[in-house]
Amino acid sequence: MSQQPPVRSTGSPPSRPDASMSLLNNVIDHALDDGYAEATARRAAEGGGLPRGLRAKLGVAAGLVLAAAVVTVGAAEARISAPVVAKERQDLIDRIEGETSAADGLEQDVERIRAEVGERQRQALQQHGGDQGGLVALLSGATPVHGPGVKLVVDDAKGTDSGGGGPRASSGFTDTGRVRDRDMQRIVNGLWESGAEAVAINGQRLTSLSAIRAAGDAVLVDNKPLVPPYTVLAVGDGRKLSTTFQDSADGQYLHALVENFGIRSSISAEGDVRLPAAPSLTVRTAEPRRTGAATPSGRATADTGKGTS
Repeated sequence: MSQQPPVRSTGSPPSRPDASMSLLNNVIDHALDDGYAEATARRAAEGGGLPRGLRAKLGVAAGLVLAAAVVTVGAAEARISAPVVAKERQDLIDRIEGETSAADGLEQDVERIRAEVGERQRQALQQHGGDQGGLVALLSGATPVHGPGVKLVVDDAKGTDSGGGGPRASSGFTDTGRVRDRDMQRIVNGLWESGAEAVAINGQRLTSLSAIRAAGDAVLVDNKPLVPPYTVLAVGDGRKLSTTFQDSADGQYLHALVENFGIRSSISAEGDVRLPAAPSLTVRTAEPRRTGAATPSGRATADTGKGTS
């Protein structure tokens, strides 16, 4: 009896490797949503709209046209406004130049009038000074003067600021090696007290009404700034004036400045020094009030020794 071969059952076909990723497969197979697919199909069926490439080109062209229009309008406005701005600028320059010329003219007028007033004052001093007219003109600085005298040069110290005691220990400013206005005041007063007949600093003639002041670190003589070194010329007996000044309290003050602050100083007797006239003069007159003088109302008043206003 023949034996039949054993029947072997065939197994089920092997499963796909990506069978467990059905969700991903669905996303990949249907990448475009059904609604988008229907809209695309409907647009294609209707045949409307422009190709995407054409629309992009038209958009770029419109943007370029708009940019060109903006640039053109801006250039046109700048071209129109440029002459106006240039004209306003030129008008402003013309006004500045005109005002500057007017100020220069006024300054020249002031200098001319000042010189005229000074000349008339000098003539008045010479005419009404009597026998002492020359002396009055000399002492008031109305005329140039020359003769024997001394030359005193005072300059700032070479080094930096220095401190310590000395003649400026109680001053209200910093003790430095710079020449101050009060230093020059003491020097000039010392020369007057020592017998000087006329004094000038850096060509600036001093009178009884002259003022030596300071503006910051600058020394002013009658509001004119001077720069160091300060050259002081004094007319008088040269040798005697030099000795008397150096022995005076103000001469010792200057010596202390040299020793304590390094300020440089030199004095020498000169056979002839020349001083200019003062740039401006202030002439003052006074008349004694007579006893029993009539008042503007015609009544006589007694001299009580008190002033009236």
